[in-house]
Amino acid sequence: MKKIAILGSTGSIGTSTLSICESFPDRYLPIALAAGTNLEVAFAQAVQWRPQLLSIATEELADTLRQRLSAEGITGIEIVWGTPGTVAVATHPAVEFVVSAIVGVSGLEATYAAVQAGKTIGLANKECLVAAGDLIISAAREKNVALLPIDSEHNAVHQCMRGGAANEVKQVWLTASGGPFRNTPATDFAAITPAQALKHPTWVMGQRITIDSATMMNKGFEVIEACRLFDLPPAQVRVTVHPQSTVHSLVEFIDGSILAQISVTDMRLPILYALAYPERPASNLTFDLASLSHLDFAQPDLARFPCLRLAYEAAAASQASCIALNAADEIAVAAFLAHQIPFLGIPATIERVLELTPAARPASIPDVLAADRAARVCAAEVIAGRA
Repeated sequence: MKKIAILGSTGSIGTSTLSICESFPDRYLPIALAAGTNLEVAFAQAVQWRPQLLSIATEELADTLRQRLSAEGITGIEIVWGTPGTVAVATHPAVEFVVSAIVGVSGLEATYAAVQAGKTIGLANKECLVAAGDLIISAAREKNVALLPIDSEHNAVHQCMRGGAANEVKQVWLTASGGPFRNTPATDFAAITPAQALKHPTWVMGQRITIDSATMMNKGFEVIEACRLFDLPPAQVRVTVHPQSTVHSLVEFIDGSILAQISVTDMRLPILYALAYPERPASNLTFDLASLSHLDFAQPDLARFPCLRLAYEAAAASQASCIALNAADEIAVAAFLAHQIPFLGIPATIERVLELTPAARPASIPDVLAADRAARVCAAEVIAGRA
């Protein structure tokens, strides 16, 4: 029985992880959960799973949750809150495996603490490696901690990498659906609305990641994450537009062989792979081979999707640039959703923030968080026209 902690238990990855726990009750037991602000879902998870420890976003929510559990006669669950609570969940002494699925840099401190505590990590938070990849990878090597990717593309690369040695890899290919504007004329981009950008053709996701898919920034973050996870330079991490989203990634070896990972578009499969690694337990997540009748691949247009270009440039520049890339994108996406800037204002804001960011390599997590805050202020000033 593997005892697990879930950072972001009320989100899509968190609930999918709990679904895997339901399907494999003899294998996985969630004993520590870190929720966000969704009190109702956190309460339901506490009632169903009776974890030893549950963290929620604020002290007020923690008090309310304690009262509700007490009214139901449920005891034995320690309720904590905020970042210290999330860190406590990630470092719970009995936990063996931590699923890191908090969106953004909010989960950075807890994920780093879990690595320092020697926990195996199932990583679904790409922003952790974008903002602090050097520190996390270095700590993981020092503590001999496995970082197992849950993002479907990196999970696919991890699976394909088992087909050869690291020095036999020529390059990896991350597939991208192309988002809702894959075939939209570039002349129409200036008029794209938030409602249009939130209509993803394949996946149902949160608002920020859906907009990031529309700009292809999400794929840019994945390029940086792949560089960190697989110790590759940006030039060896390629992107190909694959609208069917059937092939999740490919690994090309120096002898010319290319291995591709194909599966259903269901996040439970990469979660199960990470939880069970190196085993492959039987599941009902089967794939219909008849759907392979048509597969398309195309080179992404960096002129139409400059966010992907900016991500490659940040990856080649410095860790500070990667921090600024993520922070500026989050501020710009929020401004776009609030109708404060147009769709093309997202890459324009990010590019300006990158121009204003000096090269640096933060030496600690507090340094990373300070750089993140500075980049957010800079992005807000750019949007306000004050930079």
